[in-house]
Amino acid sequence: MTVLSTAFLKGLQQTIQDSKAAEFTMKLVPNLLLCLLLVVKLYHTETADDEEPQPPKGPCANWMGGAPGYPGHNGLPGRDGKDGKDGQKGENGEPGEPGPKGDTGEGGAPGTEGPRGFPGIPGMKGEKGEGAYIYQSAFSVGLTSRAPVPNIPIRFTKIFYNEQNHYDETTGKFHCSLPGLYYFAYHLTVYITDVKVSLYKKDKAVLFTYDQFQKNNVDQASGSVLLHLSAGEEVWLQVYGEEEKENNGVYADNINDSTFTGFLLYPDVDLH
Repeated sequence: MTVLSTAFLKGLQQTIQDSKAAEFTMKLVPNLLLCLLLVVKLYHTETADDEEPQPPKGPCANWMGGAPGYPGHNGLPGRDGKDGKDGQKGENGEPGEPGPKGDTGEGGAPGTEGPRGFPGIPGMKGEKGEGAYIYQSAFSVGLTSRAPVPNIPIRFTKIFYNEQNHYDETTGKFHCSLPGLYYFAYHLTVYITDVKVSLYKKDKAVLFTYDQFQKNNVDQASGSVLLHLSAGEEVWLQVYGEEEKENNGVYADNINDSTFTGFLLYPDVDLH
């Protein structure tokens, strides 16, 4: 190995001497040093392989090894390791038992108005109100005798309806207790002679009816009118004429009637 190194150094010196430029020399030096290190490494490796192992030296070299010693005590626990990565999501567990009922929450805001529902079933008929009775006024009466006295109210004493007693059968007059608009009508059987009748309101004739009797026949005379009455005013029917028998053909019997009727249509607004 020494001879090889010496030859290598001589070759190196010769190469340096033959170098014509210092710049070229500087470039070769690192490469040559690397090669030298590789050669030295190779030499030491071969020398180590050629050496034989030496037996142990000392006073116990030819004695047998002793018995193994007892295991030592357990060391202190090591530090906790880092947390592992999260595992996969497990399956859902069984539902738990219902908890106690919570407190009632605050009322929410009113929702939007829903669609209109179907009409409900009609309710039961209510009781008759008092107002319907207060504003009632009606009568319907008939004649019971023939040839009433002229120029005075005809007394119709056959009562068909007079629940409010606003018609006075003793005088033959209707007395207004509820001011408003009234309807009056009369239907008279005419027999034996002609008939002239008038409807009076407050001592003034407001409606006239004349019927000329035809012999051997029974006629009918009628009339109707709407009148506004104030409280206390009276309405009636009477025969008019100079002679008692000349225009007094108003007649009634068991098969022929002469009637007088009236009723309230609309009460005055002040009553409401």
